[in-house]
Formats: sequence, C-alpha cells, structure tokens
Amino acid sequence: MPRTGYEPKQARSPLRMRMALAAFGLVCAAAASVGFALAGHPGWAAGMAAIALVAVADMLTVVHRMHQGSRYQPARGIPPYLPPPPRRR
Repeated sequence: MPRTGYEPKQARSPLRMRMALAAFGLVCAAAASVGFALAGHPGWAAGMAAIALVAVADMLTVVHRMHQGSRYQPARGIPPYLPPPPRRR
C-alpha cells in the first residue's frame, strides 16, 4: 500500500496495549525480585525491583496520557487531531 501522506491524521497510540505490557512487566519483575531475594541474590533482586519501578512509571505515564484523551492539543498553535472517519464495510 503506497503512502498517501494522510497517515499522521489517523495515527493513534496503542495505550491499552502499552498498559498491558507494562503490567505484565511489573508482575514478572516483582516476582523475579522476590524470587531472587529469597534465593539470596540481593543484587539481582535490586535490579529486578528497579525494572519493576520503571514499569510503574510507564503505567503512570500511560494513565496520564489516557486521561488527556484523543483530542489533546499539544500547543496553542497546533490544532487537535480530528478523529478518523468511520470505516465503510
């Protein structure tokens, strides 16, 4: 499919998928951190805890962007994107 130059108007961020992946990363990193701590590897446990904190920060960023909505206007001179027209079936 050739590029038409119209794509930026229809570009949407997959925030729900990013939220799900961050939640999965948080669960895995937290479980690994606990496992390494119980196994007596404090360095690895701290590393996994740091990754879990990064996942939490990413989730907070995604929630913030979800609350902004699809019609977020990044600056005064930049108009918000219009929603894409409905697809014909």
